[in-house]
Amino acid sequence: MGQERCDAVVIFPDYTMFVNRERLARLAAEAKLPAISGWPSFAESGLLFNYGPNLRDLYRGLARYVNRILRGAKPEDLPVERPRTVELVVNTRTAQALGIKVPPAILLRADRVIE
Repeated sequence: MGQERCDAVVIFPDYTMFVNRERLARLAAEAKLPAISGWPSFAESGLLFNYGPNLRDLYRGLARYVNRILRGAKPEDLPVERPRTVELVVNTRTAQALGIKVPPAILLRADRVIE
């Protein structure tokens, strides 16, 4: 990350990145780079921000789909649903370590602030 002279890092939330999230957070911190991802566990592991779909809401929607399929609906007949809600998680410990002052407006909009 440091060698590429990045200004920030966006980490795609998938299984491989998830199992390596703590290492990625450490590498970003060592390179003094703000990092963001789309799942809250990344911010909990030390990334600066999370902004992405609310996973609990997504899983509830998945359960509704499974219920409809088990009751006889054909998967190809079911509509594609977009996430209903997104959430913003701000890690102020990471912001402080990076020397970043998070604007109060962002903190007020955050669904959760990690201090």
